[in-house]
Amino acid sequence: MTTATATAPPCVAHLVSHSTARLQHSRAALLLHLNAAFRTKKTTKNNLSSRNTSSTIAAALPFELSPPPIDHDFLDSVTAEGAKVSEEGIIETFENDDEALDAFDNGVVVMDLSHFGRIRASGDDRIQFLHNQTTANFECLSEGQGCETVFVTPTARTIDIAYAWIMKKAVLLMVSPETCGNITEMLNKYIFFADKVEIQDITKQTCLFALSGPKSSEVMANLNLGDLVGQPYGTNRHYNVNGMPITVGVGNIISEEGFSLLTSPAAADSVWKTLLSQGAIPLGSNAWEKLRITQGRPAPGKELTNDFNVLEAGLWNSISLNKGGKADKLYNRKKGM
Repeated sequence: MTTATATAPPCVAHLVSHSTARLQHSRAALLLHLNAAFRTKKTTKNNLSSRNTSSTIAAALPFELSPPPIDHDFLDSVTAEGAKVSEEGIIETFENDDEALDAFDNGVVVMDLSHFGRIRASGDDRIQFLHNQTTANFECLSEGQGCETVFVTPTARTIDIAYAWIMKKAVLLMVSPETCGNITEMLNKYIFFADKVEIQDITKQTCLFALSGPKSSEVMANLNLGDLVGQPYGTNRHYNVNGMPITVGVGNIISEEGFSLLTSPAAADSVWKTLLSQGAIPLGSNAWEKLRITQGRPAPGKELTNDFNVLEAGLWNSISLNKGGKADKLYNRKKGM
């Protein structure tokens, strides 16, 4: 890039031989050149800084999946297509509840679960930390695997069920909208001074879709994501869609069958329309609530209350009964039991 350079000042002897007007004109020209050079150098520095920052973010996205929050028009797009969206930004219905419920049983549906909480745990001690703070055995899991786990109170009462993905540099936890803030606060509270753990609520920085129904595997295959079909529940992998990062996992919050898709707000509208083009029927939160009940999925403040512990709530698949040893002792110590 060419940078403007300042003109050297004229010699004193030459200036003395000219009129005062000529002297003022030369000085003014000099100042203009200096200001132009300064602005050019400053602009060049800012542009380089901007490019370096963008490159760093772009390189991190496929692994971190925590892009900065940006304005996006996904909800505007679905509203324009007839969806009813609440003031909280939840898609309540597409005016097709019966059709969507039938597609869940016989075809394929796609649900926007972006209002559900997403918590990112990072740091060298993240696995042991979550192993001690929840009911699942995180220490037996590797990158690309996942599980369901349960957050409980100090008296073993159920707070919420979390859907967890083990990633290269972090663990992603998907929880109910009602509990995300409290769980984030609780986890930060239990971090010891020497613990290398960082907890972040990245709900607003990401979007989450769920794909369910007997034909969901066909959709995945058509999108060249068939390598996930038949994999264990919680298996997750990173992909790029039109240059945008997306993580796809086996299963979703409501069912072990189907898939979950985590993407940035910038890519949400494109991903959503692609799924619809593959025959997926959109399903709103009103129909989702009916599915939740028929699928036996308990929710905080409804079936999950302080009246029942984890076992009484029937959450056997989310509990590890053989963690034992130091992990349980540390778990009890942190919980004050």
